[in-house]
Amino acid sequence: MSNSVLFVLTSHSDLGDTGQKTGTWLEELAAAYFVLVDAGYDVELASVQGGEAPLDPASLDDPWLTDAGRRFQADAKASAALAATARLADVSPDSFAAIYFVGGAGAAWDFPVDADVRRLAEGIDRAGGIVSAVCHGVLGLTSAQARDGQPLVAGREVTAVSNKEEELTTFDKVVPILPESRLVELGGLYGCASEPFGAHVAVDGNLVTGQNPASAPLVARAVADRLGTRAEAAT
Repeated sequence: MSNSVLFVLTSHSDLGDTGQKTGTWLEELAAAYFVLVDAGYDVELASVQGGEAPLDPASLDDPWLTDAGRRFQADAKASAALAATARLADVSPDSFAAIYFVGGAGAAWDFPVDADVRRLAEGIDRAGGIVSAVCHGVLGLTSAQARDGQPLVAGREVTAVSNKEEELTTFDKVVPILPESRLVELGGLYGCASEPFGAHVAVDGNLVTGQNPASAPLVARAVADRLGTRAEAAT
C-alpha cells in the first residue's frame, strides 16, 4: 500500500483585478505537510501548471506567518519541492494513497475548472484513497463525480471557508466562486465552526475537508488516522 500523499497547489497568482498577488496560503501547506512528514508519510507537491508554485504574499508575513510556515521556509527539502512542483497532467493517481487540495485564494480560479484536478480527485476516490482539502482548496472537489455520476460532495458532510469569512476578509468581492455556496449548490451538507476563523473539520467516509488555515493540521491528522486504519486493515 502506498505511503504517499499528493499535495495539489494552485498555479494562479493574480488576485482578480485588484492588482495584488495570491497563490497558496503557506500555513495550509506547511502545517499539513509537517503533520504528515513527521508521521512518516511521503509528501509530493504538484501544481496545475507545474514548476514553482506561487505563495500568497500575505501568508509570508506577520501576523499570518506561523511556526509551521517558518519551518517550511527553513526546510531545504520542502523549499526545493515548492520550487519545482510536478505538473498535474504528469501525475498518476495510482501512486498515492491520499490527495490533499491545499487552500489559498488562487485555487478559486484554477481548481474548479482544471481537468487534471478532477481526474486525480476521481482517480484516488475510486481507488479507495483518502480525498481531502482545506479552505478554498475544497473547490478542487467540486468538479469531481462519484461512481454514480453524482457530485462527489453530494449528500456528504463537508466544509470550506465560510461565506461569512469571505465577507469579513472582503474576498467575497474578489474570488469568482464562494466555496460554501458552491458546495451547497452541489448538494453538500455544509457545516462550519460556530465563530468565523475557528477550526472545523468534516469527515465523511474517505472525504476529509477543513474550513480555514487553522483547520489544516486537523485535516492532515484525520488523513493520517485514516491511512493508518487502512494499513492496519490490510495486514
